[in-house]
Amino acid sequence: MTKRAVYLETSVVGYATSRPNRDLVVAGHQQITREWFALRAHGYELFVSQLVVSEASGGEEEAARERAAFLQGILRLGITDAAGELAAKLVESGAVPRKAAEDALHIAVAAVHGVDYLLTWNCKHIANAVMRQAIEGVCREAGYEPPVICRPEDPMGDERG
Repeated sequence: MTKRAVYLETSVVGYATSRPNRDLVVAGHQQITREWFALRAHGYELFVSQLVVSEASGGEEEAARERAAFLQGILRLGITDAAGELAAKLVESGAVPRKAAEDALHIAVAAVHGVDYLLTWNCKHIANAVMRQAIEGVCREAGYEPPVICRPEDPMGDERG
């Protein structure tokens, strides 16, 4: 049986590698993310795109190095013309706000490459219940099955009852 594919959006990489935070919500997200990688990631084929690599390279130098080291060995999906076109459709349709065009590209790369899940902590423009229907509709209208957009705390079919 082949492993299901997971696209790791940049926020997940950030929470997996960042220093412990005093904010309880952020600390909880960090813990959940680290547990996901420790206990569940091995059951999936993990992917990122050059957009994740670029976004993860910003900020404080030592933190950027830690994120780069974390990304070593994770397969890269290409940012194809088809992904760019789908991202543009997501923005033009209003499914994703224009100011969040990079978020639309994360979704598009995952959809165009047929990834099963897009793992993110970005609940403003990606893992947003209000926007999800529109995002899925645009992807399907363009001929792509959208990835299941979820957070590391969400069940992904790997939990046994």
